[in-house]
Amino acid sequence: MGVGLVSAKEAEPASADPVLEARVLRLAAELRCLVCQNQTIADSTSGLAEDLRREVRDQLKRGASDDQVVQYMTDRYGDFVRYRPPFKGTTAVLWIGPIVLLLVGLSVLAVVLRRRTRMAPEMFEPDEDEPPGDAASAPGAGEVAR
Repeated sequence: MGVGLVSAKEAEPASADPVLEARVLRLAAELRCLVCQNQTIADSTSGLAEDLRREVRDQLKRGASDDQVVQYMTDRYGDFVRYRPPFKGTTAVLWIGPIVLLLVGLSVLAVVLRRRTRMAPEMFEPDEDEPPGDAASAPGAGEVAR
C-alpha cells in the first residue's frame, strides 16, 4: 500500500490593520467567485477567489475607495462579478426573470385548477378504497348495520 502525501495550504496572513481587513471582507462579500459562481469570494476557497481577495486588499492598501475597487473588478470581469448586479438593460432579466416565472407559474396553476373544477366527476378515477359505483347513492347508504 502506498502512502499519499497530504499538504495543506497555510492560512493567508491577515493584515495587521483590522479596519483594512473589515473593508476587505465587506467588499469580498459583494463580489462573486467566478469559479464557484454561487459563492462570494469571501466564502470561496478557490484559488481565483484567494487571488481576488488579495487584489482587493492590495488596492485598498494603495488607497482606492470601495467604489473604485468594485468598479475595477466590474471593468475587468463584467457585471457578473458583482453578487448583486446593477439594474440595467443587460442585467434586467436577472432581476425581472424570477418574477415573470412566478407569475407564469401561478397563471398556469390557476388555469389548470379552473379546468379541473369544471370537469365532470366521471372524468376522475375512483379512489382505491372506494367501492365501484357511487357509495353515497347506494341503498342503505349512511345507515349503520345492526
